[in-house]
Amino acid sequence: MAHATLLEADDLSLRLGGRRVVDGVTLAFHAGELCAVVGPNGAGKSSLLSLLAGLRESESGGVRLLDRAMADWPAMQRAQRLAWMAQQGEAEGEMGVRDVVRLGRLPRHGLFGAPDAADEAAVDQALAETECTALQARRLSELSGGERQRVLLSRVLAVQAPVLLLDEPMAHLDAPHQRTLMRSLRVQASAGRAVVVVLHDLSWALAADRVVLMRAGRVVADGVPADSALRAALVDVFDGAFSIEHVTVDGAVRWVALPRA
Repeated sequence: MAHATLLEADDLSLRLGGRRVVDGVTLAFHAGELCAVVGPNGAGKSSLLSLLAGLRESESGGVRLLDRAMADWPAMQRAQRLAWMAQQGEAEGEMGVRDVVRLGRLPRHGLFGAPDAADEAAVDQALAETECTALQARRLSELSGGERQRVLLSRVLAVQAPVLLLDEPMAHLDAPHQRTLMRSLRVQASAGRAVVVVLHDLSWALAADRVVLMRAGRVVADGVPADSALRAALVDVFDGAFSIEHVTVDGAVRWVALPRA
């Protein structure tokens, strides 16, 4: 069954420092879909996400959010519909954890509006989903890198936007919290959101509904993990550094990347 397209990229291109880092990318992201974007270092993954988020202007084409040109959305309305988590998120200082997560509700009530019961409920839900409830009374300066990363993810989830863009959200996370993150992103997709996440860990990427593979600013493969052409392209782009094998876990087939020593 077809799902609604929530975010579209048409012929996106971007040049930084004299180098074309995104080159003619056209993609569509759909409700109910968890999409992993992967590729070698310098492939253009983060630059693509910044274009999708409207943080940079493409040299060609454009981005449509909910079937409306990104540039036509007033900033506050856009922030209610698209939530963004940067690779190097701001997570320092003496601000309390709960106050950081409340920032995700600013697009709903504005800078000078007071959080209401719905805002607090959204904050509670986001904290619980990222296993940060026990941290909410602490200050950012008291947290580890992994704990701060989870707090930043809580802030994104608190927005309750239909489109989520996350750049390397697994940075600093240990294995249990990587699992929690992927489960949370799958819950978000199951709720009808479009979730686009840049990942370096290919086994986690292969647990997504869809994988977009980039090299030198271009999309070279786009498909489901079960697609043999996608898997072959992954092995090729990463110079055969791994093989992709299928395993059965709890009765379900999973694809995993095994390093070739």
